[in-house]
Amino acid sequence: MQDLIIVGGGPAGISAAIYALRAGIDTLILERDFYGGKMNYTSEIANYPGFVNIKGVELAENMFECAKNLGVNFEYSDIISSNLSDSVKMLVSSNGKEYLCKSVIIATGLKTRSLKCKGEEKFKGRGVSYCATCDGFFFKNKKVIVVGGGNTALEDALYLSGICKEVILVVRKKFFRGDKILSDSLKNHDNIKVMFETVVSEILGDKKVEKVILSKNNKKEEIFTDAVFIAIGQEPANNAFSEVTSNDLGYFSSDESCITNIEGVYVAGDCREKILRQIVTAVSDGAVAATAAVKFIKNYKFKYAHARN
Repeated sequence: MQDLIIVGGGPAGISAAIYALRAGIDTLILERDFYGGKMNYTSEIANYPGFVNIKGVELAENMFECAKNLGVNFEYSDIISSNLSDSVKMLVSSNGKEYLCKSVIIATGLKTRSLKCKGEEKFKGRGVSYCATCDGFFFKNKKVIVVGGGNTALEDALYLSGICKEVILVVRKKFFRGDKILSDSLKNHDNIKVMFETVVSEILGDKKVEKVILSKNNKKEEIFTDAVFIAIGQEPANNAFSEVTSNDLGYFSSDESCITNIEGVYVAGDCREKILRQIVTAVSDGAVAATAAVKFIKNYKFKYAHARN
């Protein structure tokens, strides 16, 4: 049985592991995708203290090296259910493996929100993408559509403009929700076209994406495209932890202490309710959650050692 299991290997999870390991706690990180989380999908990070500018994959690697040098245990595992209310916590992965531990830090972050239009599921991986930095290269000198009006969509459009022949940015509202510095940057790229108050109602094609149906003011327009990059926001990836109290939007309920309604269970990073979701706040959460978990585990060991005597 592990002392501590951290579910999620993004900045919050890695930070938690570093603090726990330095306190002498046996720690395992379980990550469903890649260590570093969504940092791996961010081409440039320019607001993390200590770096004027750094690639997301590089920062992810740097963070993970710190935990690895301290001897962290790490496994790729997708946790789909849990039993956290007992003194021994249990986590169950998608392959049926069960993990037992004394304390859990949930740092599962966010998952990409689906557009939920006709054709989206059919063409996933065949022209429908949720990661411009991952898949943009495959559409070099092609025409693509980016859907969304927030920072991710703006960053994706700017990134793709350097690869693709034409980028059409489809925005549901009359305005951008992203930072002004990003929206202003669009003006410097002649191959980016913006369509406000427009939605993608259908994605069409044969074996791959070939065109979309756009709707604006009840009028439909057919546009040919080679890909649709969906960047309409994210939602918490918290489905496996139904015992932990969440708010109406599905984010775990917790203040800056990162403590949940279940003893020995803590939350860190973007999966919890908070004002700001950034790498710097995720790292802070990880440190706070680990400090609380270390205290709990040390008391746990004393409590049960005393009970046996």
